[in-house]
Amino acid sequence: MPVPEYLINKYNVAAPRYTSYPTVPYWDNAPFNVNDWEQRVKASFNATNNSDGISLYIHLPYCENLCTYCGCNTRITKNHKVELPYIEAVLKEWQMYRQIFGRSPVIREIHLGGGTPTFFSPQNLQTLVKGLLINNFIHPDADFSFEAHPGNTTAAHLQVLYDLGFRRLSLGIQDFDPKVQLIINRIQTFEQVKNVTDRARAIGYTSVNYDLIYGLPLQTEESIKETLEQVGQLMPDRIAFYSYAHVPWIKPGQRRYTAAHLPDAHLKRILYQTGCEMFSRLGYHEIGMDHFALETDSLYQAYSQNKLHRNFMGYTHQYTQLLVGLGVSAISDTWSAYAQNVKTVEEYLSLIKNNQLPLIKGHLLTDEDLVLRSHIQNIMCKGVTSWHKHSQLDDCMPGCVARLEDLAADGLVHLSQCRVKVTPTGKRFLRNICMALDARLWADKPSAQLFSMTG
Repeated sequence: MPVPEYLINKYNVAAPRYTSYPTVPYWDNAPFNVNDWEQRVKASFNATNNSDGISLYIHLPYCENLCTYCGCNTRITKNHKVELPYIEAVLKEWQMYRQIFGRSPVIREIHLGGGTPTFFSPQNLQTLVKGLLINNFIHPDADFSFEAHPGNTTAAHLQVLYDLGFRRLSLGIQDFDPKVQLIINRIQTFEQVKNVTDRARAIGYTSVNYDLIYGLPLQTEESIKETLEQVGQLMPDRIAFYSYAHVPWIKPGQRRYTAAHLPDAHLKRILYQTGCEMFSRLGYHEIGMDHFALETDSLYQAYSQNKLHRNFMGYTHQYTQLLVGLGVSAISDTWSAYAQNVKTVEEYLSLIKNNQLPLIKGHLLTDEDLVLRSHIQNIMCKGVTSWHKHSQLDDCMPGCVARLEDLAADGLVHLSQCRVKVTPTGKRFLRNICMALDARLWADKPSAQLFSMTG
């Protein structure tokens, strides 16, 4: 059922995407230091056992060309001599964490993100992954995945990573329309995408994800229908359908076009609704926010079993308490603390060379942070959360309830004494609902726009 336009207009505000709470702009970096971080890492690692395991995210920032829509931390170069020095630094950083652990970890998740991981040669990716796995244990339910550019992902990439245990890949497509691809400088043909998808499935990959974006410059209702029809021919196991975030003050590459090239608010809503309707007809189920999956995919199965989890990598079908981020700008999470690495390659390599963890900032979560983090996680993954009226831990909830009352009046949530549940209409407004629970944001409202718009 289409969402009333007055609700979309009312709630079309700048809001976080809530891959963490507190969100990165609200981290309290002043009391954070490396010693505290190492203690939190060690405590989190010791709290895990062989049935849990840990997650690794490796940020590989290099791309040969700048995609102008992109909001990721990237380094543009055609010089592939940068590959090995960077891999060596990542593996050295990993050894620093191994020393903090004090024993061999059980690795449950690895995700190679970027940037363009397939910028790296198959041989160098093999060196990287083997270096991460050596002298460690692999969880029996391990989930290894990587992001790939359809234009440079070869059969050798697919085979080498499959042999190392990877079973899932994500292809950054965004749009198949040639005009849109040209203005965002993301060129790949339908045939290239089909070729990579078919090869991956023939090798044995069990899950293929397509990243698509609505709201890109020059998109029209007809063009996105054509893109989605082509996607339907290939039937990826998962689809991430993201709203384009126009933030040229943060990402100068987006200055290649202006707001005049972008779909207006009304058309953008049509593009979103068109996508949702087509995915439903094709047999996909909506998962949390922005994600769709077939019933055979692990993401849907986790969602249907109330096991869905969300972290800095987005939605995942399994939970690990400890996520270690390696590489430039990568973020780590011990559940009770966050830390982010420096954002430039040069500074990262320099700190690693000097045997220092390459941290730029972090946050030690308070008791209130942990309570609100759990509630926001529940809303994002399960669509419902509850609390105890007389619990000291939930003293922060009355202020949240007051903010939720307006959303309840608009039919976005069902609000009872100690429980809030997202309605079918409210699914479209998860970010707004989580904002009501974001005590740090309301205590210090930003004077400038920090986040993308929800619409």
